[in-house]
Amino acid sequence: MATRNVVFPAGRRALYDRNRYSPAIRSNGFLFVSGQVGSREDGSPEPELTSQVRRAFGTLNAILAAAGCTFDDVVDVTVFMVDPDSNFEAIWEVVPEFWGDAPHPTLTAVGVTWLYGFQFEIKVIAKLPESAES
Repeated sequence: MATRNVVFPAGRRALYDRNRYSPAIRSNGFLFVSGQVGSREDGSPEPELTSQVRRAFGTLNAILAAAGCTFDDVVDVTVFMVDPDSNFEAIWEVVPEFWGDAPHPTLTAVGVTWLYGFQFEIKVIAKLPESAES
Protein backbone atom coordinates (compact mmCIF):
# COMPACT_ATOMS: atom_id res chain seq x y z
CA MET A 1 0.00 0.00 0.00
CA ALA A 2 1.24 3.49 -0.82
CA THR A 3 2.06 5.84 2.02
CA ARG A 4 -0.70 8.34 2.67
CA ASN A 5 0.24 11.95 1.95
CA VAL A 6 -1.04 13.48 5.21
CA VAL A 7 -1.44 17.20 5.85
CA PHE A 8 -1.27 18.50 9.43
CA PRO A 9 -2.08 22.05 10.56
CA ALA A 10 0.58 23.69 12.71
CA GLY A 11 0.42 22.90 16.40
CA ARG A 12 -2.34 20.27 16.54
CA ARG A 13 -0.62 17.04 15.52
CA ALA A 14 -0.73 15.53 19.02
CA LEU A 15 -4.52 15.86 19.04
CA TYR A 16 -4.83 13.94 15.74
CA ASP A 17 -2.28 11.33 16.84
CA ARG A 18 -4.16 10.81 20.12
CA ASN A 19 -7.46 10.32 18.28
CA ARG A 20 -5.86 8.14 15.55
CA TYR A 21 -6.90 9.92 12.36
CA SER A 22 -5.38 12.20 9.75
CA PRO A 23 -6.69 15.74 9.40
CA ALA A 24 -6.34 15.62 5.60
CA ILE A 25 -4.97 13.42 2.82
CA ARG A 26 -3.71 14.54 -0.59
CA SER A 27 -4.74 12.11 -3.34
CA ASN A 28 -5.06 12.36 -7.13
CA GLY A 29 -5.13 16.16 -7.22
CA PHE A 30 -7.61 16.53 -4.35
CA LEU A 31 -7.44 17.21 -0.64
CA PHE A 32 -9.82 15.16 1.50
CA VAL A 33 -10.28 16.88 4.87
CA SER A 34 -11.63 15.00 7.88
CA GLY A 35 -14.55 16.50 9.76
CA GLN A 36 -13.44 19.49 11.82
CA VAL A 37 -15.18 20.57 15.00
CA GLY A 38 -14.87 23.64 17.17
CA SER A 39 -12.42 22.24 19.67
CA ARG A 40 -10.12 24.09 22.02
CA GLU A 41 -6.41 23.29 21.98
CA ASP A 42 -6.95 20.39 24.41
CA GLY A 43 -9.67 18.89 22.17
CA SER A 44 -12.62 19.87 24.36
CA PRO A 45 -15.67 21.52 22.79
CA GLU A 46 -15.93 25.29 22.63
CA PRO A 47 -19.12 25.77 24.69
CA GLU A 48 -20.84 28.55 22.71
CA LEU A 49 -22.24 27.51 19.30
CA THR A 50 -21.07 30.43 17.13
CA SER A 51 -17.59 30.30 18.68
CA GLN A 52 -17.57 26.56 18.01
CA VAL A 53 -18.39 27.17 14.32
CA ARG A 54 -15.66 29.83 14.06
CA ARG A 55 -13.10 27.47 15.62
CA ALA A 56 -14.09 24.67 13.24
CA PHE A 57 -13.59 26.98 10.26
CA GLY A 58 -10.32 28.26 11.75
CA THR A 59 -8.92 24.74 11.97
CA LEU A 60 -10.27 23.89 8.53
CA ASN A 61 -8.59 26.97 7.06
CA ALA A 62 -5.29 26.05 8.77
CA ILE A 63 -5.43 22.58 7.19
CA LEU A 64 -6.26 24.04 3.78
CA ALA A 65 -3.35 26.50 4.09
CA ALA A 66 -0.95 23.73 5.12
CA ALA A 67 -1.85 22.00 1.85
CA GLY A 68 -1.44 25.16 -0.23
CA CYS A 69 -5.19 25.74 -0.59
CA THR A 70 -7.82 28.25 0.47
CA PHE A 71 -11.55 27.89 0.92
CA ASP A 72 -11.85 29.04 -2.71
CA ASP A 73 -10.39 25.64 -3.72
CA VAL A 74 -13.17 23.74 -1.89
CA VAL A 75 -15.53 21.93 -4.25
CA ASP A 76 -17.65 19.89 -1.83
CA VAL A 77 -18.80 20.53 1.74
CA THR A 78 -20.60 18.31 4.22
CA VAL A 79 -21.80 19.81 7.50
CA PHE A 80 -23.27 17.97 10.44
CA MET A 81 -25.46 19.78 12.97
CA VAL A 82 -26.98 18.66 16.23
CA ASP A 83 -30.57 19.93 16.46
CA PRO A 84 -30.63 21.77 13.11
CA ASP A 85 -34.13 23.11 13.77
CA SER A 86 -32.70 25.17 16.64
CA ASN A 87 -29.12 25.72 15.44
CA PHE A 88 -29.24 26.21 11.67
CA GLU A 89 -29.88 29.97 11.66
CA ALA A 90 -27.14 30.68 14.24
CA ILE A 91 -24.66 28.56 12.28
CA TRP A 92 -25.58 30.13 8.95
CA GLU A 93 -25.04 33.62 10.39
CA VAL A 94 -21.36 32.71 10.92
CA VAL A 95 -20.74 30.80 7.68
CA PRO A 96 -20.51 33.88 5.38
CA GLU A 97 -17.49 35.08 7.40
CA PHE A 98 -15.57 32.16 5.87
CA TRP A 99 -17.53 30.98 2.85
CA GLY A 100 -16.67 33.63 0.27
CA ASP A 101 -18.65 34.79 -2.72
CA ALA A 102 -20.60 32.77 -5.27
CA PRO A 103 -20.19 30.44 -6.96
CA HIS A 104 -20.25 28.36 -3.79
CA PRO A 105 -19.13 24.74 -3.37
CA THR A 106 -21.66 21.93 -3.32
CA LEU A 107 -23.20 21.35 0.10
CA THR A 108 -24.78 18.50 2.01
CA ALA A 109 -26.17 19.39 5.45
CA VAL A 110 -27.03 16.54 7.80
CA GLY A 111 -28.92 16.72 11.07
CA VAL A 112 -27.48 14.35 13.68
CA THR A 113 -28.18 13.47 17.29
CA TRP A 114 -24.59 13.19 18.52
CA LEU A 115 -21.17 14.68 17.65
CA TYR A 116 -19.08 13.68 20.67
CA GLY A 117 -20.13 16.77 22.64
CA PHE A 118 -19.98 19.15 19.67
CA GLN A 119 -22.87 20.84 17.85
CA PHE A 120 -21.24 21.40 14.43
CA GLU A 121 -18.78 19.59 12.19
CA ILE A 122 -17.55 20.42 8.69
CA LYS A 123 -15.67 18.23 6.22
CA VAL A 124 -14.58 19.22 2.73
CA ILE A 125 -12.96 18.11 -0.49
CA ALA A 126 -10.73 20.67 -2.19
CA LYS A 127 -9.02 20.70 -5.56
CA LEU A 128 -5.29 21.06 -4.99
CA PRO A 129 -3.55 23.77 -6.97
CA GLU A 130 -1.09 22.10 -9.35
CA SER A 131 1.81 23.51 -7.32
CA ALA A 132 0.49 21.77 -4.15
CA GLU A 133 -0.27 18.31 -5.56
CA SER A 134 2.87 16.55 -4.38
